[in-house]
Amino acid sequence: MVQVDPRPQTGDTVTSVDDSGGTRNKGLSGNSVGLLGSAVIGVSTVAPVYCLTSTLGPTVGEVGLQMPAVFLAGFLPMLLVAFAYRELNKAVPDCGTSFTWSVKAFGPRVGWMCGWGLVIATIIVLSNLAGVATSFFYLLLGELTGSSSVAALDGNKPVHVLTCLAFIAVATAISYRGMTATKGVQYALVGLQLAVLAIFIVMAVIKARSGDFAGSLDFSWTWLDPFAVQSFSAFTAGLSLSIFMFWGWDACLTVNEETAGSAKTPGRAALLAMLVLIGSYLLTAVASQMFSGVGDKGPGLGNPNTSDNVFAALADPVMGTVLGVLLFVAVLASAAASLQTTFIPVARTVLAMSAYEALPRSFADIHPRFRSPGRATIAAGVATGVFYAVMSFLSENVLIDTIYALGLMICFYYAITAFACAWFFRHSLRDSARDLLFKGVFPVLGGILLAAVFAKTLIDMWDPAYGSGSEVFGVGSVFVIGVGLLLVGFVIMLVMQRRSPAFFRGQVLTRSTPALVVEE
Repeated sequence: MVQVDPRPQTGDTVTSVDDSGGTRNKGLSGNSVGLLGSAVIGVSTVAPVYCLTSTLGPTVGEVGLQMPAVFLAGFLPMLLVAFAYRELNKAVPDCGTSFTWSVKAFGPRVGWMCGWGLVIATIIVLSNLAGVATSFFYLLLGELTGSSSVAALDGNKPVHVLTCLAFIAVATAISYRGMTATKGVQYALVGLQLAVLAIFIVMAVIKARSGDFAGSLDFSWTWLDPFAVQSFSAFTAGLSLSIFMFWGWDACLTVNEETAGSAKTPGRAALLAMLVLIGSYLLTAVASQMFSGVGDKGPGLGNPNTSDNVFAALADPVMGTVLGVLLFVAVLASAAASLQTTFIPVARTVLAMSAYEALPRSFADIHPRFRSPGRATIAAGVATGVFYAVMSFLSENVLIDTIYALGLMICFYYAITAFACAWFFRHSLRDSARDLLFKGVFPVLGGILLAAVFAKTLIDMWDPAYGSGSEVFGVGSVFVIGVGLLLVGFVIMLVMQRRSPAFFRGQVLTRSTPALVVEE
C-alpha cells in the first residue's frame, strides 16, 4: 500500500508508506556504519575514561570497597534493557528508538515523556562532557608548559564556561557534517582511550603489589559482594552512579537507519560495546582500589577534594610525570570524542519526534549534502551550551549534581523502554521460550530494577546532603535539577498537544499506523 503525505517538507518528498511494521526512512545516509563502527560509537558515547575519572570517587564515597560490586550490579539492568532494545529494534528499526517504541506500546503521551527523558539526559551529559574536556584541556596545557597559572585557568569561571562553549561548538560542527565525519575520528580516539586505560591498569596493579605505597590494598574477592554495602540507601546511590557509567550504549541503536543490516547489527553492536565497558570498568576499579585504597586523604579514592576528577590525582603517582600526561590526553580525548558522538542520539530522537509531529516539523529537516539532522543538531548544541552556562553559575558543584540527576533521567526512560518491549510483544511471548525470556522476562526484570532505583533515588535526593550537598530553598539541588527538568518536559508536551493534536490523538504514530518513508 502506498500513500502520499499531505504535509511534505521543503526539500523532502514523502513517497510511500510501509505497512510492514514501523521503520521510517527520514533521509539519513543509509549503510554508512557497520558492526564495528556502531560498537565504537556506543563505546565512544559512553566515554569510559571520562566516566571513570568523574565517578570512581563519588561511588567509593557511597559504597567504599564494594565499588566493583556496584559496577557489576549496574551492569545487570543495563544488560537486561539491552535485550529489550535489541528485540524492539528488530521489529521497528527507527532512529527514534525509545520515543518511537514507547509510543507504539503505551501511546503518545508516555512516548513523548520517554523521548524527553532521553533528550534531556543527553543534554545533561553533554554539558558534563564539555566541563571535563575543559578541565583536562587546561590541566594538560599546565603539564606541557610547566605553568601552574595556565592550569589554574580552569578555576576561572568565565574562562571555563567560554572554553566549554567552544568545545560544544566544535562538537556540534563535526556532528552536523554527518556520520562520515563522525566515524572518521572515533576509531583513533576510542583506541587511544582503551590503550592508555590498559597501561594505567597494569602500572597501578604492579605498583600496588610492590608494597611501596601507603594505602595500597591487596585484592579481595569480597569487593565483588554487593550485599556487603553498608545500607540500601548507599547501595542505590552507588547504583545510580553505576548506571550512569553505562549510559550511552543505546547510541548504537539511534544510528540504526544509517547502519548496514539495520534490524540486527545495532543490537549486536550494543551488546559488544557493553562487554567492552564492563571489562574496562571492573579492571580499572580493582586496579585503582588496589593502588589508592578508599581513604579520604591524599590519593585515596574517598578524598572529597579529588572525587570529581580522580585521574588528575592519580596520573603522576601511577604512571609518572611523562606517561601521566597520556592519562590527561586520554580523558580529554574521551570527553571530546563522546561530546561529539553524544549529539547522535539527541539529534536523531529530536528528528524522529519532529518527523512524527511530536515537535515542530522544522527539526526534521535533513541537510541535503551531509544527510544529517542539521537543525536538530544545532538545537541540541545551543541547548547544551545554555544549560551548562546557567548551571555553572547556579551551583558550585554542578558536575556532581548533574551526574546524580542524570542517573534519575536514565532510569526513567530506560525503564519505560524496557516495559514497552514486554507490552509491545505481549501477544507473541508464548511463541517460544526465547521470546518469553528476551521479549518479556528479561526486559520486565530490567525495568523493575531501574524503576526501583528511580523511586529510591527520587526519595533520597530530596535531602540536600544527597550529591554535592547544595540546596535550593532547603531542597537538595539534585532533586530540583532532576524533577524540575521532567516538569519542564511535561509543560512543553502540553504546549505541543495544542499545536499538534493529531500526534496526541494517536493519528500519526500508533502500533497499527503505517510508517512514512521520506526521501529527498
